[in-house]
Amino acid sequence: MKITRRSLLQLTGLAALGIFVPACREMLRQILFSPDASSGNPPPLLENPFRSGSRSLVAIVHGDDVPRMVERAVDLVGGMARLGVAGARTLVKPNVVWGEPPPATTDPRVVRAVAALAKAQGPASLAVGDMSAVLSLPTRPHLEKTGIAEVGREVGAEVLAFDEGEWIKVALPQVEYAKTVYVAKAVYEAERLISVPVIKTHRGASFSCALKNTVGCVHGKNKPWNYGSDGWEPAVAELNMAVRPHLFVVDGLQSMIHGGPWSGEAVPTGIVLASGDPIATDVVALGIIRAFGRWEMVTSKRVWDQEQIRRAIELGLGARGPGEVELVTEDLTGGDPDFSRLLTAIRKNVRLR
Repeated sequence: MKITRRSLLQLTGLAALGIFVPACREMLRQILFSPDASSGNPPPLLENPFRSGSRSLVAIVHGDDVPRMVERAVDLVGGMARLGVAGARTLVKPNVVWGEPPPATTDPRVVRAVAALAKAQGPASLAVGDMSAVLSLPTRPHLEKTGIAEVGREVGAEVLAFDEGEWIKVALPQVEYAKTVYVAKAVYEAERLISVPVIKTHRGASFSCALKNTVGCVHGKNKPWNYGSDGWEPAVAELNMAVRPHLFVVDGLQSMIHGGPWSGEAVPTGIVLASGDPIATDVVALGIIRAFGRWEMVTSKRVWDQEQIRRAIELGLGARGPGEVELVTEDLTGGDPDFSRLLTAIRKNVRLR
């Protein structure tokens, strides 16, 4: 971890509070100490089953019936059955950075719909889990406050706070920053990992969606700010070498277009995205953020030039350019002109045909 004046002040404050507040002691442990962990191999790079020929499919469904939107988005890229959830240990991973409502965190209606689709496939086990930002630990109160724990229980899923569990140490010799990554054991052992991020801007990582949602699966020692300002964004991509979600279902009911990740300016976009490719997912999310023109960290660069995207392409994590992305769309409202305009902006920003 690179110590700055700001981080030193934060650590000093946590140390003082830690004398009296157990939660602050947990934050300090996450920041300063590596966990006890057994070693494991990096996960294999699996073939993306949600493709059309050589192109990664990204579905965008607009509407106001959330379960139907989620179902149609997944169907448009090939359907949940294509993921092979039946008989597999399955984990649904939302974004629960802290306990505030969407779009700071994933909308529980989207989490419920995704978990219900997975449950219908007959998985060997089903869990919903995350780890909040280090400075907002512990996670479980946030899972409860956001309603995500409740919807997980409603569909019969186990509700997990990764900071309460065990860790697996994964070595990544081919990367520059995140060479040793501590992955939550529940994530490491999941045979099917479904990531359910939100679309939002981010003061440290420029933006947060598919690639960034993986950060909630790793220990505090691996949070991207540990790698300094130059390593922040490439480290986000590198962490996806240690954690590889198999499907992304994105909550775009609201999108944060300025500020973030804790809070910021939000607009109602009324969409759900689905894809098996984190890069393809993220360039579409960037196309949405750019359409509103409110966040200079995104608008100052083309979507394919964002640091997270460039590093992810170098690592072979998904689509390498617009020719490898295919957008499939559906408007369940019957023809909303605002949705039509948003699609036009996305296609222009991502350079899609």
